[in-house]
Amino acid sequence: MYRLLWCLLCAALLSFSATDDIICALGAAASAYDPNADERPSGDAMQLAGRMNAALSPACKPKCPQIAIYRNATAPNAMLVVSADQAKFVYAPQFFTAVYDKYGDGAIIAIIAHEYGHALSETVPAPWMNNGWNPELRADAWAGCALAKSDLSLNDLTEALTAVSKYPPAAHGGAQPSWTQRLPALRLGYVHCGGDASKFDNGSRVRQGS
Repeated sequence: MYRLLWCLLCAALLSFSATDDIICALGAAASAYDPNADERPSGDAMQLAGRMNAALSPACKPKCPQIAIYRNATAPNAMLVVSADQAKFVYAPQFFTAVYDKYGDGAIIAIIAHEYGHALSETVPAPWMNNGWNPELRADAWAGCALAKSDLSLNDLTEALTAVSKYPPAAHGGAQPSWTQRLPALRLGYVHCGGDASKFDNGSRVRQGS
């Protein structure tokens, strides 16, 4: 099994469900996902996941979730799945290739961090977040934190936020938050984790028509 180097057994995450459960998906075709088609992730994906891990692990130690990572052409872009024996992040290789080619490293880091943020929200207290936020907004805040810790250039930050805006989570067990709701959550996570607020505000002017 191919795992990111995260530090806690999946027990805390397994409280989500005793059966396979899609916690979050960035595409609408989740029903087409075939877990039997899970494959080893690419080296590039593992490298970027490692950067995300380095960015967020200081915030969650010693309670960082342990999550497997797989690639699967049947996955709905990217998703977090919890089953009876593991939690896993699954991405469609064609999706990662398209996002990387158009938006770069920061976009992949932000996408992985959003999915991982769902796990963090179940294991790590975050009193700096708004108590009224739903799970998607809390995951966005963790993604913002990862972007701050990744120390991206302004251009790379803009590209990352553009990608996040273009690939929202599918509605799953609740209303899908709008970009105007998501952006403040991303900003709070970014600033809370040491990012410059003015840099985020400049970077949040996402590219139109992208």
